[in-house]
Amino acid sequence: MPYRRLPNTDSARIRAMKTALELGKELPPHKLAYSSKTLVHLQRFLPQFENSLQLQRQTLASQEKKSKNHNEVVRKSRMYLTHFIKVMNMAILRGELPAETRAFYGIPTNDPTVPSLNNENELVSWGRRIIDGEVFRIKKGGSPITNPTIAVVKVRFEQLLDALNFQNIISKRALDYSLKVNEFRKEADVIILTLWNEVESKYSALNESERRSACEHYGLVYFFRKGEVDKIISTEQTSIVA
Repeated sequence: MPYRRLPNTDSARIRAMKTALELGKELPPHKLAYSSKTLVHLQRFLPQFENSLQLQRQTLASQEKKSKNHNEVVRKSRMYLTHFIKVMNMAILRGELPAETRAFYGIPTNDPTVPSLNNENELVSWGRRIIDGEVFRIKKGGSPITNPTIAVVKVRFEQLLDALNFQNIISKRALDYSLKVNEFRKEADVIILTLWNEVESKYSALNESERRSACEHYGLVYFFRKGEVDKIISTEQTSIVA
């Protein structure tokens, strides 16, 4: 006996529902192999499911498209911040600035290294310290560090903040759509199970071959177990010979 297999992908779910819905448009309710209640449920649900899937795909595509640009913004922000700190340290090494200059940025006065900027949290944290520290130092009468100036560093830093904000928004949106689609999938599975059960019940009086053919017309999918196909072919060949 072949066994019925419910859809396990979104495209298969949609195909199963569309097949049944098309018949619902062609046939009057009393001739349908499934109930009017299921028909109404299909008509309401299918557009919502397709729209939710489309929004999820668009969001993921936008997220992927922006990913390369995001990585480049992060790289540039790290580079300008690193260069600013290195220029400041070289000015101290040359005696043009006192070692105490580092304290304005929250860096130990005896530490000539660049702080860790390996992740985005560190970039944001040190970016704020460096920018605020340089602004305060200049207000106190210090000469501005150049090449790069803090204004250029700030531009790159603000681009970083914008990129991170967009990433957070799009990530949350993608998660929301994912959760919503998962809920829709559960509802789709319930609808299809109900639909297929009603169709099979409608044609339960037919013999196996006729019942399977009638049900497949409504989108039901059957699979033969190992050896069953060969058995059917052998039976048909024997029938022809006889």
